[in-house]
Amino acid sequence: MNVRRTLRRWHLWLGWLVGVPLLLWTLSGLAMVVKPIEDVRGGELLAPLSPVRLAAPPVLPSEIAGLPLTKVALEQRAAGPRWVIEVAGGSSRIADPLTGRLLPPPSAARAAAEVTARWRGRGGIAAVTRTSADDPPLELRRPVAAWAVRMEDGTHIYVDAATGGILATRTRWWRFYDWMWGLHIMDLRGREDTHHPILVGFAALALLTVLLALVLLPLSYRRRRS
Repeated sequence: MNVRRTLRRWHLWLGWLVGVPLLLWTLSGLAMVVKPIEDVRGGELLAPLSPVRLAAPPVLPSEIAGLPLTKVALEQRAAGPRWVIEVAGGSSRIADPLTGRLLPPPSAARAAAEVTARWRGRGGIAAVTRTSADDPPLELRRPVAAWAVRMEDGTHIYVDAATGGILATRTRWWRFYDWMWGLHIMDLRGREDTHHPILVGFAALALLTVLLALVLLPLSYRRRRS
């Protein structure tokens, strides 16, 4: 009898302690599954690029000869194909594959044109702002300098400020989903850490509460029968 009473007391106090995080986990989990993930990501808002087609063999820039390269790729853009060249320890550059001429980094107007050429959503561009690689927006999560193209429907599209490629599409639903994900893992600041002590501690206490309930159930059943 004393054991059962002690277990019930522990179960009651643990229930009060983990009740709030359990409510938050359930609420955030429900919010993240209400809307289809395809709508959250907004992949249908941008038209896919056509395959790269060249009338002549591509020409590499002569300036990259002898440099330690980590990437040389031919990628399509709304204005046509571009070489994307990454130098080890340096910044990325783009070049015209037809002439081999290095091109300047995309301007705000070029980033806006890239988005406009592929945009399938409602409304147009509301604003274009520059973001820094040293302090990127939380919703981008990448230390890359970018042009943030804000659409009238609230969608944010990030264009690489060095190569002109689209880095990410963030709808209003994505930002809500992301906030709920941060709440779910109890990391609203970075929204990536799933191994911090608060989360692990509350999860362990929730497990202990459930185990105590499983132990108390047969004890209570036996007491009622007797």
